[in-house]
Amino acid sequence: MSVQERPRRFWSVLAGLDHPIGMGFLVTLGVLGALLLGSALGSISTILVYIVLAMFLAVGLDPIVRLLERHRVKRGLGIAIVFCGFALVIALFLVFVLPPVLAQIVELVEAIPETIAGIPDSVWFGQLDADAQAAVLAAMVQLSDWVSSPSTIAMLSGGVLAVGVGFVTAVSGGFIVVALTLYFLASLAAAKQAFYALAPAHSRVRLSDLTERITGSVGDALIGSVILSSLNAGTVFVLHLVIGLPFPALMAVIAFVITLIPLFGSVIFLVLGSLVALFTSPTQALIFAIAYLIYIQLESYVISPRVMNKAIAIPAALVLIGALVGGALMGVIGVLVALPVMASILLIIREIVVPKQNLKV
Repeated sequence: MSVQERPRRFWSVLAGLDHPIGMGFLVTLGVLGALLLGSALGSISTILVYIVLAMFLAVGLDPIVRLLERHRVKRGLGIAIVFCGFALVIALFLVFVLPPVLAQIVELVEAIPETIAGIPDSVWFGQLDADAQAAVLAAMVQLSDWVSSPSTIAMLSGGVLAVGVGFVTAVSGGFIVVALTLYFLASLAAAKQAFYALAPAHSRVRLSDLTERITGSVGDALIGSVILSSLNAGTVFVLHLVIGLPFPALMAVIAFVITLIPLFGSVIFLVLGSLVALFTSPTQALIFAIAYLIYIQLESYVISPRVMNKAIAIPAALVLIGALVGGALMGVIGVLVALPVMASILLIIREIVVPKQNLKV
């Protein structure tokens, strides 16, 4: 085919697309390409989660490294110090927290049948009227039948196996995330400079300022969320010991995970913790609810403003939507990163979208 004939051939192919058969063929190719892309993304979804988590961890640890750099510590040494501290925290958790949590999970599973059987002899059951007692007894019978059914036993056995497989997967994934986080943290400054170089020269200063604000907000939000959740877990642990409630370590870990949900996590655990304590004693449950409610007020008005003072203010509705979407997509990790992601989106809207719209008169 000569050089002159090639353009004619090209335009003839494009003209053929106007035919229904040609258009249908093109649409079919597009659908197949989308399906293949979706299948490829699904097959590497776990790897993508590892990468996203490592990037957020790197951005979250970067403020600590910068703090060390301001104290005349070289960045390489600062990264090593931060990772040694992170490894120490993980080691302390595995040695001092995980064993009692696992033991208390076993105790909880073993105590459930005894607790259910002892409900008719409890004080609060005797204070109910006849209709309420009948309803509680009917619920107990249904619960007992459900627990003893073969399908439930098979489901629980599969759940235990899934937990074991998940633990092994989490351990192997943890090593991958740690390695990726170390790499991202070491190359974060160079990656930012390469990103700035892609923008036009007249926009690089603004892009640099916006990127630094976003990464700083993400880091502050992640560190702040972990600090607040740790304080929640410590408070729950102390309250359980002081009040005499069972399973203090297990409830503290549950409180840490649930209170990662911004704004609403503490309220959710207030309800959950009070219901669990109710099986021990209504009086102890009331004491726990009042004490933890006091802590929530202290956290909301005293602790949180100081810990999250650099984070971007986000409307409560957007926080809830972000937490729900993040939890549905990535579980606990999604809930953790939901707040900084929403903060970044809001910052971009306020700094770029809104000013452009204001210029349109």
